[in-house]
Amino acid sequence: MSMQTDVKAAHVEATGTVVSGRNRLKAYHCISGGTAGDVIYRDGGASGTVRLQFNIGTGTQPVSLLIPGEGILFSTDVHVTLPTTAKITTFYG
Repeated sequence: MSMQTDVKAAHVEATGTVVSGRNRLKAYHCISGGTAGDVIYRDGGASGTVRLQFNIGTGTQPVSLLIPGEGILFSTDVHVTLPTTAKITTFYG
């Protein structure tokens, strides 16, 4: 069995590229900031392939998920689309 890569974290408070280059999404921790909507992770920028999509409500409870296995592979970059006031920390490697 091979050793997994080190896990790193990146925090963003607006839609955009979280991290460039080939990476695996390992987990996320998100809070809405009061605006409900979809959080969409894409591979390849704003118009890239959707790799993960989930909905957050208007409440202040955080939404977190540990991705099973080796995580979700992003070949180009990890891009996230966020509702207006949402914030997210992405764990990747």
